[in-house]
Amino acid sequence: MTTPFSTLIRTASHERHTEAETSGFMTDLLGGRLGVDAYARYTEQLWFVYRALEGGPGALRSDPVAGPFIRPELFRTEALERDLAHLRGPDWRAGVSALPSTQAYAERIAECARTWPGGYVAHHYTRYLGDLSGGQIIRDQAERTWGFARKGDGVRFYVFDAIGNPAAFKRDYRGLLDAVAADELEKRRIVDECKRAFDFNGAVFRELAGEFSLSA
Repeated sequence: MTTPFSTLIRTASHERHTEAETSGFMTDLLGGRLGVDAYARYTEQLWFVYRALEGGPGALRSDPVAGPFIRPELFRTEALERDLAHLRGPDWRAGVSALPSTQAYAERIAECARTWPGGYVAHHYTRYLGDLSGGQIIRDQAERTWGFARKGDGVRFYVFDAIGNPAAFKRDYRGLLDAVAADELEKRRIVDECKRAFDFNGAVFRELAGEFSLSA
């Protein structure tokens, strides 16, 4: 391929990325038009997704395709659990539930982790690079809208303490994508799975929009 894979995967998924980013739910959430309960419910969904991402990568550490992407400094589950304890209280586990779209999303990630390392990379890229980039906008808005302490409980999911230079980390990550151990056909499959990941995200946002309506 003459085009770097990191460029190809970004440009090929751009349209779906934009659709997810500009969903009605996220637009209302970031615009401060929804209450903190909507933010908490969204955080719940993320917990199910990241348990799937981080619950089964051990077997992938030695995989030539997915192994280089297993970076513990990215892991988010523990931070999400701290956020949920802050948002929902110490017994938060008893009350969280996955939306049907979230369940489907998490099951697909787990399936890729078990059976298709390239597909796992697609979901890994879609989530973590988004967290390091656009996720910071969500953190800033959440702090201002609901009064969370800066980079504190409630928004720890978006705080990557173990990554000192996010810009450099993202450059290195793109280098991993460019060097991924996959032929041209497999790279096309990974791109398609990346698009599918954004579709899963969009489905979650649509279900959340159905749960939360704006006050009159």
